[in-house]
Amino acid sequence: MKKILDNQRNKRLNYSQIMEKPINYTIFETKWGWFGLAGTKSTLLRTYLPMRNRKNLKEQLIRDNPHAEYRKELFNPIQKQIIAYFKGTYVNFSLDIPIELEGLSRFSCQVLTACRDIKFGYTTTYGELAMEIRRPGSARAVGQVMAHNRLPLIIPCHRVLRSDGQIGGFRAGGGIKLKQKMLELEHSYHND
Repeated sequence: MKKILDNQRNKRLNYSQIMEKPINYTIFETKWGWFGLAGTKSTLLRTYLPMRNRKNLKEQLIRDNPHAEYRKELFNPIQKQIIAYFKGTYVNFSLDIPIELEGLSRFSCQVLTACRDIKFGYTTTYGELAMEIRRPGSARAVGQVMAHNRLPLIIPCHRVLRSDGQIGGFRAGGGIKLKQKMLELEHSYHND
């Protein structure tokens, strides 16, 4: 029972406790709804995929980052890229965007780093991603890492499918319908 409680406490660990830096957030409108970012002055910690209701997004963001303060211009260049993405523009989010993977296992970091390399308009499978990090047979574990990705879109877990080509799961806001819509947006651009 203690281990379960420790795991729950660790999941709620405030980023400011890990990084000892103030956390800021911003919420901005995209064509698909309100999008949120949370991070320090220089490092992106969380992304929140579009929601129709700004208030609901803010409540979730504050629940995950209770000491965060609003800063409208936070990661302004990234905001512009995200707005463009949801308008249907080709955007391959730069690997230079500083992200924080602190507190994650080595395996999780390897999976997320490999996932970050999946280009706009392309997909892979959980099994192929496992092979990419030289951990064949760990497709389910890769799926679990994807399910807990704190940076959807920047780390494009929506581009990872089941081995049979089916869409698979998607825990990020919007669920499987949003994953399918994002893949269709990218596929249509890639095929033009």
